[in-house]
Amino acid sequence: MTESDLWIFAYGSLIWRPGFDFAERRPAHLRGYRRRFCMTSIHYRGTPERPGLVLALDECEGAECAGLAYRVAPPHAAEVHAYLRRRELVSYAYDERFLSLTLDDGRTVEALAYVTNTEHPQYCGDLDLAAQAAMIATAVGPMGPNVEYLLQTEASLLALGIEDPDLSRLAALVRERLGASSGQGN
Repeated sequence: MTESDLWIFAYGSLIWRPGFDFAERRPAHLRGYRRRFCMTSIHYRGTPERPGLVLALDECEGAECAGLAYRVAPPHAAEVHAYLRRRELVSYAYDERFLSLTLDDGRTVEALAYVTNTEHPQYCGDLDLAAQAAMIATAVGPMGPNVEYLLQTEASLLALGIEDPDLSRLAALVRERLGASSGQGN
């Protein structure tokens, strides 16, 4: 890696748990991709026997994904890039790409992003919100309950003023399922 800044696009757990130091953090938009629960999690938020779901960037013409861009200074760029590869490429269900982001101040930067590999067995882009909610409500993995991942992401997006209607509908469905399974709401 050359001695230059490393920009990273965060759209899910990297927003609320980046796991690295950064020199700058800015709201950003990525065109041509949408944030979706379209990848099973068998390592972090589920198991092979009871997979969870995690977010991925799914390529979609006309879509736009709002998130955060982190800038890592050159002395730390290679170390952070290696950390992200260990974290995000555990099963190679993501493809690592450098994509053009628009920052909130109008600058355009090339940023590292982890995009779903639609050919990978963990890709499940055809699940409707009800099926997603059923998986998320019951899955638990080494990093904790899948519902925690969903609700933490929802809260972090809302705190940043980012609206994601599909994610909010999914969170509401999961809350309903959890309320019904604990005997609440009846």
